[in-house]
Amino acid sequence: MTTNHAADKKNKCAHSAALVIMAKVPIPGQVKTRLIPALGADGAAALAQQLLNHTVTTAQKTQAFAYIELCISPSVDHPNLKTHKRGLDIRPQGEGDLGARMQRAFERLLRKHDAVVMIGTDSPDMTAALLDRAASELAQSDAVFVPALDGGYTLIGLAKTHAHHLSRLFTGIPWSTGEVMAVTRDRLQSLATGVGLKWHEYPPMADIDEPEDLVRLPRGW
Repeated sequence: MTTNHAADKKNKCAHSAALVIMAKVPIPGQVKTRLIPALGADGAAALAQQLLNHTVTTAQKTQAFAYIELCISPSVDHPNLKTHKRGLDIRPQGEGDLGARMQRAFERLLRKHDAVVMIGTDSPDMTAALLDRAASELAQSDAVFVPALDGGYTLIGLAKTHAHHLSRLFTGIPWSTGEVMAVTRDRLQSLATGVGLKWHEYPPMADIDEPEDLVRLPRGW
C-alpha cells in the first residue's frame, strides 16, 4: 500500500486500525497439507495461492484501515510473493507456535494503532465490508471474532484497551483443533468477568482446510 493511499484510508476512520493477513508461502508440500490427498501437493499449493490472492484483493478493497500488512511464513523473499510486494507491507511471522506468532504481531501493531484486525487466507467468503465492520466495532468493543464452522475462528480483532492481557488469548490454545473458539470464548468470558472486556461475534464462516470443505469454494474456483 502506498503512503498516500494509507493516509487517505486513515483519514476515513475515527480511530487508527490495522489489518494483518497471516499466511504461509504457497509452497507445494508445505501448505494445505490436509488437502493433498484430494488435490495433490501441487493442487493444494495452487489453491493456497488462489486463496492468498483473493484475500489480498479483498483487503485492498477495505476503507477502514490505515495500514495493511501481509505477515508471512517461512520467508518474505519467496518468488511466489512477488505479485504482492507492490501493494503491501510484507513482514515475517518469526518463530514459535501460531499463538506466539499472532501475539507478536498484535503487540507490534497495537503500539502504533488503536485496533488490529487479523485474518488468515482460508475463508473465501470473507468480504471487505465485513472487515470494515470489524474495524468499526473495535471503536466500542475490546475484541471481535468471526468463528469458523470447524470450531476455530477466521477473524480476530483486538482494541488497545486490554492489550496487556493478550497472552491469555494466545497461550495454551489447542490450535488446529475444533476447540479453538470454545477455549478462546472461555478466556474471553473470564476477562469479561475480571476486567470488563467486551467482545462481539459475527456469524460463523467456513474455512477451507479439509477435503470435505472443498464444496464450499465459490463457483468457478
